[in-house]
Amino acid sequence: MTAPVIGVLALQGDVREHVAALTAAGAQARPVRRPAELDAVDGLVIPGGESTTISKLVDIFELRGPIDKRIADGMPVYGSCAGMIMLAAEVLDGRPDQRGFDGIAMTVRRNAFGRQVDSFEAPVEITGIPGGPLHTVFIRAPWVERVGEDVQVLGTVSDGPASGRIVAVRQHNLLATSFHPELTGDPRLHAYFVDLVRAAR
Repeated sequence: MTAPVIGVLALQGDVREHVAALTAAGAQARPVRRPAELDAVDGLVIPGGESTTISKLVDIFELRGPIDKRIADGMPVYGSCAGMIMLAAEVLDGRPDQRGFDGIAMTVRRNAFGRQVDSFEAPVEITGIPGGPLHTVFIRAPWVERVGEDVQVLGTVSDGPASGRIVAVRQHNLLATSFHPELTGDPRLHAYFVDLVRAAR
């Protein structure tokens, strides 16, 4: 079976790192900036960055409608950090003009863990990913405050002041994490998403 083609939304954020991680996990990975490039992929990663900026750039590059349609048609999408915010049905502490893709029935709080200086690393167990906890990196990260009944909670922070906070979720073919797996060198989260895309083809 040919490797799935997975795009990385290349408007802002850790595009190169996600492309490298997806490639290491067995996908054909490529940047996506135009609707025609979106048409050619089996799945999409929305990287971290600044969610309000990504929201504006999605409109400038005329990608909002095409991404909304592909999500409605069942295309797998993985959002990390700002990408999680872009996939949420409701965002707390966002800007009033900020619009995401309303893909996952969840409420996320923007910058919930604090500012850049409050960035931290922690082990997080992820349901469905064997081999022990992932070493995770949180940078001005959101967390999930509420989920709909269709949403599976995959991971929570296990200790510290944010203990119990939801940081990884899945709803059907949509996956989101508060943390940045592309920065750790651990391929397991990207491999999990590549398998999801393979199964959806």
